[in-house]
Amino acid sequence: MTTDSSGDVRLSGISKTYGSFTAVRPLELTVPQGSFFALLGASGCGKTTTLRMIAGLEEPSSGTVHLGDQDVTRLPPYKRPVNTVFQSYALFPHLDIFENVAFGLRRRGIKSVKKQVEDMLDLVQLGEQARKRPHQLSGGQQQRVAVARALINTPKVLLLDEPLGALDLKLRRQMQLELKRIQTEVGITFVHVTHDQEEAMTMADTVAVMNAGRVEQLGSPADLYENPQSTFVANFLGTSNLIEAEVDSVSGDEIVVKAGDGKLGLPAARCSAPATAGGKVLVGVRPEKVSLTHTDEEGSIPAGRNRITGRIADTSFIGVSTQYLVDSGVCPEFEVYVQNVDRDSRLVPGAEVVLHWNPAHTFGLDASQDIDAGVGSVEEEAA
Repeated sequence: MTTDSSGDVRLSGISKTYGSFTAVRPLELTVPQGSFFALLGASGCGKTTTLRMIAGLEEPSSGTVHLGDQDVTRLPPYKRPVNTVFQSYALFPHLDIFENVAFGLRRRGIKSVKKQVEDMLDLVQLGEQARKRPHQLSGGQQQRVAVARALINTPKVLLLDEPLGALDLKLRRQMQLELKRIQTEVGITFVHVTHDQEEAMTMADTVAVMNAGRVEQLGSPADLYENPQSTFVANFLGTSNLIEAEVDSVSGDEIVVKAGDGKLGLPAARCSAPATAGGKVLVGVRPEKVSLTHTDEEGSIPAGRNRITGRIADTSFIGVSTQYLVDSGVCPEFEVYVQNVDRDSRLVPGAEVVLHWNPAHTFGLDASQDIDAGVGSVEEEAA
């Protein structure tokens, strides 16, 4: 376990305003040395502005930027031990791949570059492409050249600004794994800006979900997904079914809530809202945690599960699973994802069904929030 903090990125009270517009609200954030860290959010949330302040491409309106023990807030970009990879790659079209990667070393007056460049091209698995020009490579290969060119300068921190945005879906997924492999091998701190939830969750050790210029929630991908602390995070990171409910009773580790005519259980440890009898909460559950049973088979549902009845409004077959939209009295358009293992031919639009799930998979949120926060952001980014 390393205790080296020379590659830590520490933002203290950092903010950015443009006239009357606040792009980034005062932010406290530490990115540990050697971690893969993602800033995730919709367009205009402040993630790229935050990255540019780390790079020195934007001057903070307040606060400080530290890299390790060094205060770099007032240093120009070229004096900071960071390198940035942009979506456009910005490769030199007149230079071959070898010379593109060697550029930074030659600029610093280093004469013997052959071994370093060859090692770096091997790291990104492009050793055999060294004498090709950028236009002869695929988008994914160009992206790896840009990473190699940045890493050869041995920065303490590599900043990645939507680096996979120009690639098609299949290639993007390959490059997510590739970038994670490279980061693990070199052990350098990576700070990655993206609006793609899957990308952030696939690659990052820690994700900061940003919304309206501030960090909404910070944590591991699994923790953010399983334990969202706000409706924005619940809706932006994947899909959540949110049900308006009233606290019926609180006893030990369990909260029981009333939703419509029924009652649902939720672990007290997974409720981020104050829970007192008679108070309002939003109860949430992810679509893949829910099972769907035709009412004819209702007797087969194990005791102790949370249950809601409804009618299937729509179905979508997407290969590995079928997605169901169910209208119920407590939640219109309740979403359920069922793996296509044993498909029940009765589960078609119009069918009466029981939705049921383990109460342990339920989470609770403050009911004073906008129940649809984050939903529009997901749809806008997908457009």
